[in-house]
Amino acid sequence: MPHDRPQDLAQRLARTSQRRKMARDSFRRETFALPREAARAKAREMFARFPKAAYMTEIESWRELPGDEIEFTMRRLPTAD
Repeated sequence: MPHDRPQDLAQRLARTSQRRKMARDSFRRETFALPREAARAKAREMFARFPKAAYMTEIESWRELPGDEIEFTMRRLPTAD
C-alpha cells in the first residue's frame, strides 16, 4: 500500500504476528464488530453457550470503533473435557 503511515504498517505487522501466534494453539476465536449493546448481548450469549469453567472462554481483545461499535474477539476451547 503506497501511502501507508508508519502506524498503519506497525498495526498490520502486529496483526500478522498475532495471527501466527494464535495459529499455534488449540483455541477457537471469533471476532465480532457490533453496536455496544449488541456486543454486550453477544458476549453474554457466548459465555452462556460456552461456560468459562468448561471451555476457558474469554474476551481475548476488544476495541472501540467509530459510531459506538465494539470490535471484540472471543476465545474458547473447541470442546469441553
